[in-house]
Amino acid sequence: MKDKSSNQSGRCQCGDISYSLRKDKVISCHHCHCKDCQRSTGSGKATILFISKKYFNLKGDLKYFQTTGSMGSHIRRGFCPNCGSGVLSYAKEMPKIIYVKAGTLDDSSWINIDSNFFTGSADDWNRPDMTIKCYKGNPGVIAGIKTILKSFN
Repeated sequence: MKDKSSNQSGRCQCGDISYSLRKDKVISCHHCHCKDCQRSTGSGKATILFISKKYFNLKGDLKYFQTTGSMGSHIRRGFCPNCGSGVLSYAKEMPKIIYVKAGTLDDSSWINIDSNFFTGSADDWNRPDMTIKCYKGNPGVIAGIKTILKSFN
């Protein structure tokens, strides 16, 4: 990531939901090409920032929907109940790590993508950037442990 020295803000389309986060505490950034992310965004992927919940401040009440992920975890996606914008998601089994939808940031120019998840689900019209680390599916347990450890910083 580029300049990581200050707070960042974001919001849903209508502005009923807003948030701030410490961008110096963002753990990592990824493109997820899984079918659930494709369907929930109406696009070829979701671009998400991993951050510890303690560095994320939400204003407003999201409406949550839950699905079962490819590895059996329960993914909860939070949407603005007024405009329907997807704002964040998290695995119910790891509620202290928030996945913020990058498109909701007021300024996303500082983001650098670390990797692609679920490249095996990507379509030709939305090919993953193969110059960065790619995972055919979920990065797996080791990457999950590293993410959890980074959340304590």
